[in-house]
Amino acid sequence: MSEKTPIKMLHDRVLVELDKEAGERRSSGGIVIPATAAMGARRLAWAKVVAVGPQARAVQAGDRVLFDADDKAEVEVHGELYVVMRERDVHAVAAERVGDAATGLYL
Repeated sequence: MSEKTPIKMLHDRVLVELDKEAGERRSSGGIVIPATAAMGARRLAWAKVVAVGPQARAVQAGDRVLFDADDKAEVEVHGELYVVMRERDVHAVAAERVGDAATGLYL
């Protein structure tokens, strides 16, 4: 297999790359909270969409998506870590093209 083998997602699958800054957080007092710290509620994560399958309708490559990182399949490609999920597991999409929908929320 060559070093640059193309990857094609199937069906409604979405391949995302986790945001680098999603790991550590800082409290309002400046305390660094590691990504491994347990929280009372489940924490959703933002990621950048790298590839989508042909049946994905609301997500496009380059979008940022909000999803529950627990129970998702991780895959390593050329040393980079990605997450594979179904489109229905995406909670929200952040992209310039959805600005016409008038949600009232902006990132």
